[in-house]
This record gives sequence, structure tokens and C-alpha cells, in this order.
Amino acid sequence: MQSPSKISSASASSTTPAVCRLQGWVDLPEGLLQSIIPLLGSFLELLAFAGTCHSWRSAFSSYPSKSTFCTLLPPLLVRPHIRVHARHLPSRSDDGLKLRTCQVLDLANLRTALRCQIPEDTFEMLRFAGSSYGQLICGGGRNCVVVDVFTGTRVLPPQLPFGEDTYFYSGMLTAPLTSHNAHLLVCAAPKQGSTQCTLLDWPVGSDSWSELRLNDSRIEQIVEFKGQFIALDYEYRLHTLSLAPQLGLQEIATLWWDDMDECPYLRPWLVVCGDMLLIVDHYISHSLDGAPVNYKAYCLDMSTVPAVWVEVEKLENHVLFIGSDVRSPAFSCVSPGRWGRRNNCLYYAYYDVPWILHGLGDEADAVWDPDNDPDIVFKRNWYTQLQPFWVYPSMFYADADGE
Repeated sequence: MQSPSKISSASASSTTPAVCRLQGWVDLPEGLLQSIIPLLGSFLELLAFAGTCHSWRSAFSSYPSKSTFCTLLPPLLVRPHIRVHARHLPSRSDDGLKLRTCQVLDLANLRTALRCQIPEDTFEMLRFAGSSYGQLICGGGRNCVVVDVFTGTRVLPPQLPFGEDTYFYSGMLTAPLTSHNAHLLVCAAPKQGSTQCTLLDWPVGSDSWSELRLNDSRIEQIVEFKGQFIALDYEYRLHTLSLAPQLGLQEIATLWWDDMDECPYLRPWLVVCGDMLLIVDHYISHSLDGAPVNYKAYCLDMSTVPAVWVEVEKLENHVLFIGSDVRSPAFSCVSPGRWGRRNNCLYYAYYDVPWILHGLGDEADAVWDPDNDPDIVFKRNWYTQLQPFWVYPSMFYADADGE
């Protein structure tokens, strides 16, 4: 991975020489350095720590629980349509691809300008399929590409067993790319609108894909929850997904709330929130003075057969993050008060404004800002252009054991 200065600000990088000149700081024992890491309160501080000098970066790289920051800190918001200038950053990647420098926002530190670099062909030739573990998953024709959001480093899987009109419905990694058991899962069809969708599995580093034909639906989202993978299809049915001994789906018998036969939402999404698996979406409130929409969350109770969706009135000490593209994963974060925000809220990343803040359930009206544009569409959709999305850098998933 390239230097953390890829996503650090100029002010952060300018402090590095001063720190390294302090006699003895370079030689601090690794155990002492690692005891400092959990005390850091933002990505900027973590990146500055890792970029101080070689020994500090080594201590950060070997820290065994970096992934815990992905629940204690809010994800970063990448705004790919907002270009920024950064003369100190290269214009091309190591393999010669032209890079676009994009704006990145950190809710925990909005005063500092961040940025990332994404290969230009991601916008011009490829289509967004999803993101996982700090990687963009994109496709075009028979090709699928995995791109590190902040370094631009690319991984090229084998070509897909389709033609040049392949349409990508979703994509995700089951583990960080550095993990020995990482798989890339892609749901694709020979062309857009085709009913013959296929779920494809590429064990990272292997020479081929495994295929599972989907008869009457397509997979829109896959999340990992309590050691198993849960897939949500186009009809909003849930399935457990197995990778071995062969790729397979097993439907989870589920009861909707209020004795409904099917999901009443238009385009809901799954999000793992602490020890809960939630399904979340909005409905129009028709409020004249308050919020025009109301988001609600339901938790899947799998202790019964069939499993039951149960309304969660409050998320207590959690906050959610979603993007406008259906293929963009949702995140949750605990204790937003640590970085100056309120809980039981939802951040909706948008194109024109960075985000819109919503209160969940009964707090919708209390949180809603009347200065927001009430005509903004709040439902997720499939877009041809890469939309703003939330992400945690890949370096925070690469723990000491490589898992």
C-alpha cells in the first residue's frame, strides 16, 4: 500500500519531519506505540501516526485490532464527482493509469480536507458493482476489476464467462484481499434486464470462477453476520450463502411485520448494527412541518422458525450511513458522541449536498433540518455514474495476522 499521504491533508504530512527529529521517538518500543493507537480519535490522527516514520508505521501495521476502528469511527465519504487539486500527488498509478483526485469528507474532522485517487477508467469504461473492505468492485464487458479506493492499486480477476454486454447487479468481498480465504462474489447477467442471472465466486488468487445459476431472481446485497453470509435478493427474500463445498443459497423462512406477506419497502437494505441484522428503508410521512420521510429499522429475530422481523424503536447508541446507489453498502457506528454527533440517526450520502441527516422513527421531525430541499428523492437506485459512497480504508482491515 502506498503512503497514507494519499488520503491525509497537507497539514498532517507537514508535521511528520518535526516528529521524526525528536530524538528517541523513532526508537520507542512497539508495545508502547501500540498502546497509543486505541487513544486516537479520528482517521486523520491514525493516518498521521502511521505516516510519522517507519517504526511507527510498522507498529500500526502489526496492531492486531485495527478493524475495531470501523465501528468506533464514522466511515469516510468519497465524493467522486468533486475533483480536487493536489500537486504533491502523482497523476498516474504505478501501472500507468490516469488517476482522478476526489474529495473525501470525515465527519469526525470536517475542518481538514482529505482526498483519494481513483483510476479514471473506473468512471469512463467500467460500471460500479459494489465496495468491500476499502475496495471498489467494478466491471465492464467480460472484465471485473477490484480497485483500492485510496491507493488506486488494482486486482484483476479472470474474465467472466459472459459476453461484452455483461450487466453487474452487485459485488462484494468476503474478506480483505490480504486474507488467505478471500472470495469475490459478483451477481451478473448476460445483459441488463435479463432474467438469467448468475452468482459468481472467485477465490482470490485462483484461475477461475464458480457459477450458481439463479432461476427467478438476482442477489442485490450480501452481508456477513455472526459468522455467516446473508444474501438479500430482488424479491427481498433472505438466504444463507455457503462457499464450500460448493457455492449455494438456502432461503431463510421469514415473517414480515404486521402479518404482511411481503416486504412493503421499495428498496430496503441490510446493515449489521452491533449484534443486530437490520433491514431499513423509508416511507413518505406527508408531514407539513416536519420530515417529509420517516426511516424505520427492523431487526431479524432468528431464534424462531420462521425468523421474524421486529421493529427497533431506537438504535440507542448507534448511527447508520447509507449511499444512494443500491449497490453501495451501508455501515453502522457506535458512540457518535465521541466525535460530536447524536445517536439514533441516519446519514444519507447525496450528490448535490454531502449528506442529509435523518432521525430514525419518532425522532424524524426533531432531527430534520427545514432548510433541506424537501423534493430530494430519498430512495436508492441503480446509477450509471459512480455516486458518493461511504468507505473505510483498506489499511484498517489488514490486521496483524492478515485475516
